Amino acid sequence: MPEVIIRKRLVTIEEIFHEGGPVAATPSRRGAIIVVITNPFAGRFVEDIAHFMTDLEPLGLAMAKALVAALGGDPAAIQGYGKGAIIGQAGELEHGALWHAPGGYAMRAVLGDAKAIVPSTKKVGGPGTRLDIPVAHVNASYVRSHFDAMEIGVPDGPRADEIAFVLVMTTGPRIHERAGGLKAADIKGEDGLR
Repeated sequence: MPEVIIRKRLVTIEEIFHEGGPVAATPSRRGAIIVVITNPFAGRFVEDIAHFMTDLEPLGLAMAKALVAALGGDPAAIQGYGKGAIIGQAGELEHGALWHAPGGYAMRAVLGDAKAIVPSTKKVGGPGTRLDIPVAHVNASYVRSHFDAMEIGVPDGPRADEIAFVLVMTTGPRIHERAGGLKAADIKGEDGLR
């Protein structure tokens, strides 16, 4: 099994006080954690890669715990999440797809078995590539107020033989949300949708 070799980790926290309207009493917070690792499959086609998801599980759990800590330490305060990957140019999109299970299940576990699917995105790119990570409510995908995104990137990565794995969490809806739809207070919590 390939070893997970980390080159660097970045943690970014945004506090949003307003988006042109009145200043919020409590700012909304968005956080991202990015870990850049060596891509064990870079530069060659490997048929059997699914086993690497198991190797990534401890990384996902460590990242989810670190991001909750950076956002104040209370898992109950996290209301939105998303994940993604930027694959270096000697890799392929499918290498980023290996993050779906370890990244998503780690956040669900740390947040107390969140119900909604974790939105995700991925792309192949070079150092400095930017990626918009989609965000949705942790317990109901139809909660429109929590549809959001956070732009992330690594100034010097990913290098051709690397992958940058990302987790994003938020502490509330968009500031000044007023697009209607299902309210977080009205979530039934039965199916991860409503």
